[in-house]
Amino acid sequence: MMYEELVNKKKKLAVVGLGYVGLPIALEFAKKISVIGFDINSTRIEMMKNKVDPSNELESEAFEGADIEFTDSLDVLAKANFYIVAVPTPVDENKEPDLTPVLRASETIGKVIKKGDYVVYESTVYPGCTEEDCLPVIEKISGLKGCVDFKLGYSPERINPGDKNHTLSSIVKVVSGCDGESLDTIAKVYELVVKAGIHRASSIKVAEAAKIIENTQRDLNIALMNELSIIFNKMGINTYEVLEAAGTKWNFLKFQPGLVGGHCIGVDPYYLTHKAKMLDYDAQVILAGRSINDGMANYVAKSVKLYLDGKGVKEPKVLVMGATFKENVSDIRNSKVADVVKGLKKLGCTVHVTDPYADSDELKHEYGFGLDEDLSYDYDGLVVAVPHREYLSMDESDFEKMTKDTAIIADVKGILRGRISKRYYWSL
Repeated sequence: MMYEELVNKKKKLAVVGLGYVGLPIALEFAKKISVIGFDINSTRIEMMKNKVDPSNELESEAFEGADIEFTDSLDVLAKANFYIVAVPTPVDENKEPDLTPVLRASETIGKVIKKGDYVVYESTVYPGCTEEDCLPVIEKISGLKGCVDFKLGYSPERINPGDKNHTLSSIVKVVSGCDGESLDTIAKVYELVVKAGIHRASSIKVAEAAKIIENTQRDLNIALMNELSIIFNKMGINTYEVLEAAGTKWNFLKFQPGLVGGHCIGVDPYYLTHKAKMLDYDAQVILAGRSINDGMANYVAKSVKLYLDGKGVKEPKVLVMGATFKENVSDIRNSKVADVVKGLKKLGCTVHVTDPYADSDELKHEYGFGLDEDLSYDYDGLVVAVPHREYLSMDESDFEKMTKDTAIIADVKGILRGRISKRYYWSL
C-alpha cells in the first residue's frame, strides 16, 4: 500500500538532512515520486531552492524536473509518510560517537510521524543504534509503537564524494526492516532509484554492521600500507614501487598509503570499537590501525622538517598544497591536512596553504588557518597533500619556480613519482 501510494503521488517521501548524502537521494527520488527535502539550516535550504548544492557535488541540472519541496518547516515535513534520515554521525574530541545529529533528527521525526508511516535511517551507526537509541526517541515523543504503529528500517548510504561513476543508482543498496512487510516495502521503494539492485539484509543490525565494516576494512588496509611506508622509508626504498611490483600478483589488494580523514573511513571504526567496549571487548586490531592512520599527518610534518634540518635551514617556509579531506571536493570535515599544517607550525615552520576547492573562511573557522592568496617563490618545502586534478597537470618547472634549489617536494600520494629530479623528492 505504501509503495503504491508513493508511486501514485498520493503520499510523499521526505529526506531529513540534505548534505552530500541526503541531497542526491532526495533528488533521485524526486524524479519518480513527490519528495520533501528537510534541513535545519535555512541558508542551505535557500541555496537548494535556487538549484545550488551547498556541498558543491551536484550541478544545477540535477535539480531540473525534480518534484521536490525544500523546507526547514516541521509543518511541511509532517505532510510526508516515508522518512529517510541522512544526517552526519561524527565523533567528538575523545573519538567517541556523537549521536547528537541523529538523535535530534529522531526527535524531529517523533514530532511529525503518524500511524502507518515509515522511517528509514541511512546514517552510519554501530549495530543496535537504530533500534536501541533512535527508536525509543521517536516512540517517546510520538506516543507510537515502533513496528506496530509505524515501520522502521535501515539502509546504509554508500555515497562517495567526488565520485561521478559510483553514484546512488549504480551501487547495490543494502536494505533492512523491522519485519517482513517493512523489508519488502523498503526494498521496493529503493528499487525505484537503484538500478544496480537491492540486497535484503536479515535484520537492521546486520545492515548496520555491514556498513560499519566497509570503512573499517578500508581503514585497516590503508593503515597497513602506512606502516609499510614508514618501514620502507627507513630502508630507503620507494613504497609505491614496492606496491607496483607486489600488485602484479592476482590476489594482492591494491591499497595505498595516505592521510585518512573525512567523515567516513577516519570516523566509522570508532563507532564499532565503542560498541565493542560496551560489550566488554577491547578492539585491538581496529584501534591499532586507527592509531597508525591518525599519526600519519605528524609523520609527514616531521619527515619534511627532518630533511630541512639536515640542510641547515633555519625558520623554513613551507607551502601545503591541498586542504580538503580528499581530491577534487570542497569538503574539509576531518581533513588530516590540518594536522600536517599544525605539525609543521609546531616544528617552527612558516606555513602557507593553498587549495582550488576549499573555502578559506571555513578553514579558518574549523582549523584556525585560511588559504594564502599571495604565494611566494622561495619555499624551502612543498607538501602536495591532496592530489587535486589541478596539481596532476603541473610539471617540474612549476615546482622549480616556487622553491629554492635545496627544497623538498613531499608528495603524500605519490602522484609526482618519476617527475621530480631537480629537487629532493619524498613520498609516503
